[in-house]
Amino acid sequence: MKYLLIVLGVVILWVIYAFNRFVSLRNRAKEAWADIEVQLKRRYDLIPNLVNTVKGYATHESAAFENVTKARSAAMGASGPTGAHAQAENMLSGALKSLFAVAEAYPDLKANQNFLALQNELSDTENKIQAARRFYNSNVRDLNIGIESFPGNIVAGIFRFSKMEFFDLPDADVAQNPVAVKF
Repeated sequence: MKYLLIVLGVVILWVIYAFNRFVSLRNRAKEAWADIEVQLKRRYDLIPNLVNTVKGYATHESAAFENVTKARSAAMGASGPTGAHAQAENMLSGALKSLFAVAEAYPDLKANQNFLALQNELSDTENKIQAARRFYNSNVRDLNIGIESFPGNIVAGIFRFSKMEFFDLPDADVAQNPVAVKF
């Protein structure tokens, strides 16, 4: 009887530990997603200033401006670390590439201090987004491994912990060719 109580006590302590571990992993993943959202908002805030700066030099390039504006709206409207959100972000990256291609044709624009400052800010933001994405995905990986591994999967099933989705770049071209912001 004494040994049965000891085993039962150890099992209860392990379940408590496993539950708390899953709560911690889930909260770290949510925190990491919040970091991505902060950087994406920063990116969204920079884009109108960049578009307006380029517009002043390249007034006849309206298609590029419209594409960036539409892609920005789509990315801002997407929520959560879903495939649709990643696709919207990829579309925005592609639209930004075309905007920077337009800027290449205007030497005065490339020398404009405001444009250079915005270009540097956007480059810094893109780097921060990538770092935040890696941090988020590593936290999601740890959570998902815990949920799938035995015996943690038993506790995860009992308390209904579910796997989270990675925030990946599904478009291989975008993944290999990030937005170029240097001229």
